[in-house]
Amino acid sequence: MAATAPAVPSCRPQPSHPEEGAVPDETPGPRRSATFHAATAGARTATAPPAGPIGPRTRGPDRPPEEAIPETEPLVPAPPTAPDERLPGGPGAGTPADRALRTRLRALRELVALSRARLPDPALAEAGRLLAEAAERDRLTRLYTTVAIAGATGSGKSTLFNALAGGGIAETGVRRPMTASPHSCAWEIERGGGPSPDPLLDRLGVQPRRRRRAHRADPALRGLVLLDLPDHDSALPDHRREADRLLARTDAVIWLLDPEKYADALLHDHYLRAFAGHAEVSLVVLNQIDRLPPEATEAVLDDVRRLLDERGMAVGEHGEPGAGVLAVSALTGQGMGELRRSLAELVGSREAPALRLAADADGATRRLRPLCVADSGAAPIGLTEEARAAFEERLAEAVGAPAAGAAAERGWLRRAERICGTPWGQLVTTVAERRAARRGEPVALTGRARGLREQPPVVSRPALEEAVRRLTEEVTADLPEPWAASVRRVARQGAAEVPGALEGPPAARGNPGRRRVPWSGRQSGARPSRVPGAPKPPRPVWWSAAAVGQGVFLTLHLLGLGWLTLAALGHPVAGVVLPAGLLVGVKA
Repeated sequence: MAATAPAVPSCRPQPSHPEEGAVPDETPGPRRSATFHAATAGARTATAPPAGPIGPRTRGPDRPPEEAIPETEPLVPAPPTAPDERLPGGPGAGTPADRALRTRLRALRELVALSRARLPDPALAEAGRLLAEAAERDRLTRLYTTVAIAGATGSGKSTLFNALAGGGIAETGVRRPMTASPHSCAWEIERGGGPSPDPLLDRLGVQPRRRRRAHRADPALRGLVLLDLPDHDSALPDHRREADRLLARTDAVIWLLDPEKYADALLHDHYLRAFAGHAEVSLVVLNQIDRLPPEATEAVLDDVRRLLDERGMAVGEHGEPGAGVLAVSALTGQGMGELRRSLAELVGSREAPALRLAADADGATRRLRPLCVADSGAAPIGLTEEARAAFEERLAEAVGAPAAGAAAERGWLRRAERICGTPWGQLVTTVAERRAARRGEPVALTGRARGLREQPPVVSRPALEEAVRRLTEEVTADLPEPWAASVRRVARQGAAEVPGALEGPPAARGNPGRRRVPWSGRQSGARPSRVPGAPKPPRPVWWSAAAVGQGVFLTLHLLGLGWLTLAALGHPVAGVVLPAGLLVGVKA
């Protein structure tokens, strides 16, 4: 196990010696890239210190790392000691990025709430964790920004950590793995009653004995909380898990590369590809450039940019958003000024926590998108008037409405003939209906056949299921599968209640007190109860006028018939022309 940091750190990093049980760093790193070999081919010598190729590390004159860069004026203006605006969620939470993040998190929270009954729990787990992390981070101060130094074994994380902190806080040495648990160094905001970084470190799980304050009182870095992580490629699984846990919770990350393993597949494929959306809170730093000549350094940096581009991580070099790519030597101090300026800008903006959570939200919503948005990308159309009309037609067919309508039309015509027809025709129809009723034959549907009108319709269940299925297909055409399945499930449940709602006259459906004969009773021949409130077809006004006219004609007809009868019996009458005309005219 790695030795713990001393209780009172020295300003100089102490040399380390291999201890029993430590893993020696005797195996070479991953295969070096072609650019690395091309940059250093033929440059090695056996005696003199290297003039450019990778060789033994040198610090120059006997100076500790903290003296490699003399104290100067602040690299960038120091951030304000008090926030310009306070919003709920901790001091310093008043940046535009914070306000935009809150809007996005509210929308994501609403999406998760609406999706709980429709999407499986594993699909919502990531979004749920993000909302919990955001709420936890929102309760803490935004005046501090946590930045993790992540890298492979031997990349110089602890050396860079000590160089930035200005003292030997993290133990360095040749044995591997060196860092077993994270160290932290905080540049405190010097103002009375100011917030402490300890709640942030408690959230990250940094042990109190591994927390330090920066030796350099650099005003530009006030609010920085720097963490030295275990190796992400450590031979010990606990170290890898600890590094992954902290990488998921820090506000920003310094990805530290070394000339030998800068193209490591594990780093680029497992970490940088996954963090491609976090470019604005990432710094990619090539360390140990004192082992490379200037032209080799530029070649390696170009190759690093190419690798980042292939993994989808944007590189911001000309003011555009993206990851910064820097080259430093933590041992000699070369390039450390530019790194400090980049850190000062990141910390001074106070936006890193919101940018990190926004990038996490991007990833969560991107993975939820296939479950909430159809492949076509078109907005769901929903239930249109055309789909509604088509469903009503299919529903009418399921309950036999076309046949019932045709029968109702025939009954309407018969009723009109009965009311508006000639009296003799009405007499013939009435006699025929009575004879048919005595023989047990069906009675023609007329206005007086109330029993038939009260019979409830019989629903064709297969036709009903087909109508519901076609409607759900039309409605869910532009919905993703989980939501379409939810609509289909609800439609099937609703379709099971439709036959009961349709089988029965409207008045019986609207009056719970009315007794309706169940389906089994109908099969056995039971009659449903009479429903006086069943709707009747309206009677046109002109039918009454026609009925009055038919009455007048009947009166004239009878008058003419009686007149002719008296004439035939020899009674004195005033001619026969007029009654004959009345009789013939009425018949005509």
